[in-house]
Amino acid sequence: MADPIKPPESIYLCATDILDSGHPDIQTYALEKTGCVGNDPVSKAVKLYYAVRDDIRYDPYRPFYRPDHYRASTVLKTGKGFCISKAGLLCALGRACGIPSRIGFADVRNHIATRQLLDHLGSDRFVYHGYTEFFLNGRWVKCTPAFNIELCRKHRVPPLEFDGLEDSIFHAYSVDNRKFMEYLAYHGERTDIPVDEIVTAWKAEYGPDRVQGWIDEMERPEGRPPED
Repeated sequence: MADPIKPPESIYLCATDILDSGHPDIQTYALEKTGCVGNDPVSKAVKLYYAVRDDIRYDPYRPFYRPDHYRASTVLKTGKGFCISKAGLLCALGRACGIPSRIGFADVRNHIATRQLLDHLGSDRFVYHGYTEFFLNGRWVKCTPAFNIELCRKHRVPPLEFDGLEDSIFHAYSVDNRKFMEYLAYHGERTDIPVDEIVTAWKAEYGPDRVQGWIDEMERPEGRPPED
């Protein structure tokens, strides 16, 4: 008898080396955050979104050039990450709860980034910004857990809410009506984080010397840029 055909979204339930949804810390955290909502996948996804958004502090100066820099259990342990690593953690937590989850990438333009961060990048384009997609109620729903609530309040940006029913990516305007974020191009969704592809895209956008300079700084003790 032939094996039953698995639905296509089932490939987004598997753990990977980076999205290590089977890691005990990931399993424990997922249960801790969703144990009060029963078996409803939408409610679980919403609980996980807010946990990653606010428990994991946004830090755009984290290392980025090796798979272990993005590993979900490591991001959870450090309590810090940038858009890709936070989206990856949320993806791993979703899989730990039996929700098909995948990571997507897009280029965005940030109009209110700090001067320090813009100088660091040499651009207001954020290439390969990461977001999460959950398969809920028979369709994929996008969400972006990057900016924790304290950071949003500091920059007068409404914290991004998520109800598990509609896409939640970025507000177009801040609370004082300044243009905030615009999506420029989509690179699609993946089962895992393509680290080499991301680094290559960053070198093409920001310049290989600049990107190598970031790596060299991060390899030196105390060489990391000051927190912004």
